[in-house]
Amino acid sequence: MSLTLQFIPYSEIEELSSLGRIKKLLKIAKENKIVLLEGRLKKEEETELIKTTMEEINDDFKGIELGVIYPETGEGALMKRIKGGVAKLILGNRMGITIIGPASIVKEIKKDPTKIELFTTTPNKSKKKRR
Repeated sequence: MSLTLQFIPYSEIEELSSLGRIKKLLKIAKENKIVLLEGRLKKEEETELIKTTMEEINDDFKGIELGVIYPETGEGALMKRIKGGVAKLILGNRMGITIIGPASIVKEIKKDPTKIELFTTTPNKSKKKRR
């Protein structure tokens, strides 16, 4: 089985409504693809994505795993904070990356400031015996 990663530039979902973004991302995850979204969703959109996913779980679709990485905005030198603020003002939700994968493939997403680990599982397929 192959693993498909689909990159979605933020510009591709920028003009969509919140519901449109959620539907588009969920549709891709339901196709057993791992979404690499440039940027991140709003907190309300993440909540709605999880809620919508829970409503659509069935025998074929087991849900999603979600991970978001974005530059830290913690304490630092004044110029670094000013640059980060200006970038956030200009780019908005484009800073960072969001990973959404079907739970049938993505077992776990671990992140820390320097890396992200994506643990996958091989779906069990019933093997037919030949006679």
